[in-house]
Amino acid sequence: MQKIANIAQARMGKIPTVVQEQYKAREDGSTMKALAWFGTEDVRLIDAPIPDITEPDDVIVQVTGTTICGSDLHLYHGEILALQKGDILGHEFMGKVDRIGPNVKSLKVGQRVVASFQIACGQCKYCQQKLSSFCDRTCSSSLQNYLYGERDAGFFGYSHFTGGFPGGQAEYVRVPLGEVNLLPIPDDVPDEKALYLSDVLPTSYHSTVDTGVEEGDTVGIWGLGPIGQCVARWAKLKGAGRVICIDDVPARLEMAKSGGFEVLDFRKDKDIPKKLHELVPGGLDVAIDCSTFHAPKTLLHKSLKLLMLETDVPEVANEMIVSVRKMGRCGVIAAYAGFTNCFNIGALMEKGVRFIGNGQAPVHKYWEELLHDYIGPGKFDPRFMITHRVPLEDMAKLYAAFDKKTGGVVKVFVETKFSSLSSEGCPKTTRVDDWKA
Repeated sequence: MQKIANIAQARMGKIPTVVQEQYKAREDGSTMKALAWFGTEDVRLIDAPIPDITEPDDVIVQVTGTTICGSDLHLYHGEILALQKGDILGHEFMGKVDRIGPNVKSLKVGQRVVASFQIACGQCKYCQQKLSSFCDRTCSSSLQNYLYGERDAGFFGYSHFTGGFPGGQAEYVRVPLGEVNLLPIPDDVPDEKALYLSDVLPTSYHSTVDTGVEEGDTVGIWGLGPIGQCVARWAKLKGAGRVICIDDVPARLEMAKSGGFEVLDFRKDKDIPKKLHELVPGGLDVAIDCSTFHAPKTLLHKSLKLLMLETDVPEVANEMIVSVRKMGRCGVIAAYAGFTNCFNIGALMEKGVRFIGNGQAPVHKYWEELLHDYIGPGKFDPRFMITHRVPLEDMAKLYAAFDKKTGGVVKVFVETKFSSLSSEGCPKTTRVDDWKA
């Protein structure tokens, strides 16, 4: 699949952008540790050239914190198109400014910053509205343009389908248009609070706001990884009357329960819509899909995926549509990528369900609000979801452990040799080999 996708994209050619994807290496030949993709379930820590200033608006970030995301597992399983051997992965990272291009005036060397997972130009009609994930001018993928009719912004470390930019699971990262795509972090905000402004916090907040959670709503959340856990807490902060969380991983169900939320284990309650209608006569006001497309539950969709007759499964979408009330709202923040079969379009239409594709979260729209209105005052502390801390050297092993949810892992802080010690109340450094299955 990767070979075909790369050939197709090469034949269609690149769409012109305002940024260059690949970086220039430093003249002294110095290298860094970085996590790279080499095939399905084959990721490796490699020695890669340290990036240098390649374009005048660049900023080089010395990474002090990175992580792994559930969407990274789609790369691990080879489910995202146009991956190439040696691609450096990772789209969530923060650190210190190491070098700046001649056009950069508002950032200085040594300053702590967090990067958005998307690379925005700051000038197109979407960027002018802070809709940074929809930037028109930074993704060169002709394949994405063909399949979707348009392109998202370029993303760090997420294949050539999203622009082919080297990612943040590394010791250094080149950030194009650094003044646009980096947010300065105050000294009193530790890395463990700031890192997740890169993706998890804006993504979860966006899905809550975009789907329209209102005061008094009864909200159902499918999937209790970091996004689902945060969505539950954002929904509560927005005034939801009840929040019901659905998953099958005991540690994740327990985390949600400890946050004061109702939980359902779909291995025990096989018919989730039926159970929800028993709990909420008339149906949910809001349902939000924070799950994943690569793990079908039913034999039908396992077979369809095996036969490559669909890329994504509609099981959660169908459960949400049936579970909400008439005129209810369904939000999709889960990272779907292609096509599906057996979508219940009839129930969608007849019930008047508002089915909302939240899209990739526009980080720039929210990250200052989240930092100054929620994290700074202590209204939202993202450290609740950090279950483990590991060194970058364990990154390849972390992919396998994260995929299997070993040791109750939910969210990981990955340190580099430049990281500070863990802050108070956060996990201490462990090695993946020591985690209990």
